[in-house]
Amino acid sequence: MTAIKRILAATDLSAIAQHAVARAFRLAAACGAELTLMHVLNQSAIDRLNGLFGAVVASVEQRLIDTSRESLAQLASDYGEKFGVSASLRLVKGRVVTAILDEADALDADFIVVAARGEGFLGRLLLGTTAERLLGRSLRPILVVRQRPDRDYRRVLVAVDFSPGTVEVIRFAQAVAPDAEIILFHAYEIPFESKLRFAGVGEEALGHYLAAAHADALAKLEDLKAAAALERSLISVRVQHGEAARLILALEKELGCDLIVLGKQGQGIWEVLLLGGVTKHVLEESAGDVLVVNQRNP
Repeated sequence: MTAIKRILAATDLSAIAQHAVARAFRLAAACGAELTLMHVLNQSAIDRLNGLFGAVVASVEQRLIDTSRESLAQLASDYGEKFGVSASLRLVKGRVVTAILDEADALDADFIVVAARGEGFLGRLLLGTTAERLLGRSLRPILVVRQRPDRDYRRVLVAVDFSPGTVEVIRFAQAVAPDAEIILFHAYEIPFESKLRFAGVGEEALGHYLAAAHADALAKLEDLKAAAALERSLISVRVQHGEAARLILALEKELGCDLIVLGKQGQGIWEVLLLGGVTKHVLEESAGDVLVVNQRNP
């Protein structure tokens, strides 16, 4: 099984972001992993302060640094005592996403933990900034936390599209939630399905194609289950016909899943644009946490 050794949790120190901090401590305790707790003072915000306050900005900036350091240390103390984990602390100035990614590289973190949203108006834009930009740029898994982590993950929905590297995504899901039930799920559609109907292809013929696609997906999921070599009693498979994001969110609710796991390919600007599809929809609408894992070719 994939081993989790190092976790980086990035926080904006808002009250709602404490869910992500608490989840990171809980996971570090469960995995026996090293944890680094990080806060980035946004350099562009400091530059704006400089423009507003001029000569007095040095004292304002120092107060911000001191207050942030105290808040970070208090979080580490509170949750460290609760979960029995001693976290390293990192307070830096810079561009938020770049600083987080640089720290993750320096630590060789196995994954990064961030909150789904911060507080206030800026919090509502967070998925368009910090979390989404991290997802677009990082080759490391990103855990986006929304729930209060009152317990370990108990039921995990892994959305599967049969891309290269899917087995590693499944194994990583089990490493993050080793005692959880894992549901492998695939949503399928017939290529040009709506056009076939428009062209007059009968429902009987379409039903035949759908049945074949369903059977093929089930067989592939069983192969993935075997290839991942997971505990059979903790893993099941589901296949449904329809649009992936909608079905993923419906299953999350129906089955009471507390974590959704998605794979993505590559990084860069095209990945940011691709997040406008299934991944972004699930991130925006899910009730629980979402783990996005980069799918590397085996």
